[in-house]
Amino acid sequence: MRHTSRKNTVNFAQERQAAILELLTHESAVHVAELARTFKVSAVTIRSDLDALAQAGKLQRTHGGAISLQRTLTVSVQDKRINVNAPAKQAIAQVARTLVKAHDTLLVDSGTTALAFVRALEGIADLTIITPDLTIADFIDESMPQVNAIVLGGCVRKSHRYVYGPLAHASLALLHVDLAVVCPGSFVPVRGFMTDFPPMAEVKTAMLQAAKRRVALLDASKVAAQGMIRFAELSEFDDIVMDRDPAGVLAAMIDELPSEQRPRLHTAE
Repeated sequence: MRHTSRKNTVNFAQERQAAILELLTHESAVHVAELARTFKVSAVTIRSDLDALAQAGKLQRTHGGAISLQRTLTVSVQDKRINVNAPAKQAIAQVARTLVKAHDTLLVDSGTTALAFVRALEGIADLTIITPDLTIADFIDESMPQVNAIVLGGCVRKSHRYVYGPLAHASLALLHVDLAVVCPGSFVPVRGFMTDFPPMAEVKTAMLQAAKRRVALLDASKVAAQGMIRFAELSEFDDIVMDRDPAGVLAAMIDELPSEQRPRLHTAE
């Protein structure tokens, strides 16, 4: 009986997976929540199906779902970066989670480090997350029913899935939140925290101005990496969270600041 039950389970999984591939011949993408409703199974089961199909080379996983391999030319920048330094991002997220308490209102930046942070907030009660990132908003909507999600208005940057511009600035000017969590593209010693897209530098600056407490999340690979435009200095943050501080670069620079301007440095090491 046990053997028969296991065989039936395998058959059901194969049938679901075949049906998912058939859907992808007609749809631009499939989403976990929609598939779970369609097949009347849990989101965990659907994620396992999608992971199995991805490992078999039959589709490409994305945040919250999957796309056909025939459509990989339109994969977002975030989907391309999701596995880059993933362990470091997860370690950063777990440390940053300790800075959040129940009932907080958070401004959360865009990007895969920000997404890892949001995922780590599971289990903290009654949070409100405001974000310019459409992927983060989708994830909260599909997977975190206990979290209130608010998306900033603005222009959508193609292939990046976040908003910027005058409408985003107008929204941020109305806000006063507990915590702003910002993810720099790089940290350049002497210069500060950098990004490569000038309009997003303005959004990040406005996020910092709208918060009581300001947190930067970055992995060690971002230190001394390329950056085009500065949006903040070390002294403009209350907390810096990293997987590790390579060669103690940030710690040394923080020590050089006046005591009242020093952010707290948290590392996962």
